[in-house]
Amino acid sequence: MFDHIRIALVCYQVQDKYQHQTVKDEDGPLLAYLQEKGLNIHREIWNDAHVDWKQYDVVILKAPWDYHEQLDKFHNWLDKLQSHGCHVLNPVDVVKWNSDKKYLIEIAEKGLKIIPTLAYKAGSRIDLKQLSDHFGSNTLVFKPSISAGAKDTFKVDATNPEETFSKIGKLIDHQDFLVQEFSAEVQSVGEWSFLFFNGVFSHSILKTPCKGDFRVQHYFGGTIQSPLVNQHQIEQARAYVEKFAKDCLYARVDGVMRGDVFYLMELELIEPLLFLAFSSEGEIAAQQRYYNALIDRLAMLN
Repeated sequence: MFDHIRIALVCYQVQDKYQHQTVKDEDGPLLAYLQEKGLNIHREIWNDAHVDWKQYDVVILKAPWDYHEQLDKFHNWLDKLQSHGCHVLNPVDVVKWNSDKKYLIEIAEKGLKIIPTLAYKAGSRIDLKQLSDHFGSNTLVFKPSISAGAKDTFKVDATNPEETFSKIGKLIDHQDFLVQEFSAEVQSVGEWSFLFFNGVFSHSILKTPCKGDFRVQHYFGGTIQSPLVNQHQIEQARAYVEKFAKDCLYARVDGVMRGDVFYLMELELIEPLLFLAFSSEGEIAAQQRYYNALIDRLAMLN
């Protein structure tokens, strides 16, 4: 039905630092599933100079995991795709907005809850006491506003202020960054991820850090579970998608529950793992939901 539409499933040049045995590759199985469904879809590397992007009608950003390390090049590449007439999923304007985590401030200004966050420009001077007073906590998280996978992310508390802050200071000189209240819920309960395809809820997971760490990513030793969630949780997560991820093939809403209230940590619209294999109904069911969402997007092009 849509085999005349040529589609690129965009990934990255594999690097060991992004790999970990606890989460198997989901891109290969997803690509095979979509091809078996009859789609004319091919895996490409976003910064491969040999790719002729003009041949593609649709470009899906699946796993360009290293985009944040070459952000200007990434944005220029997105512009070229548009100039070639490619339909990009997720939309280019949304992707550019989502590539700088200062979007969290805008989300909060629109009335949706986020983990309390302050944004600073590169070269700003930091007063740790003032920050602690502002957040009402001596435990804070510092991260670059342009980053992924917890790169250069630090937790500062009473046990490590001088040692860690000296490292942070060197990064602050050259990067915009965020300061956030540390969410104790990450260690006591875990960080939730809610997956939506074309605005429709698909599945959710709960990520927990290994003992002694605060980073939930699997390559830092974090674990992944698939507990049941209730409709109230889903609807709270959906609010971020409806307001900030319209026309998106996929969205991952990451955050914590404080009581029965959801607080956003990140809205992932560029290259999130979709955790298809962790769907409570199985990987095939999640792949089918992704396929259905993609078909709906393709139908809009005809």
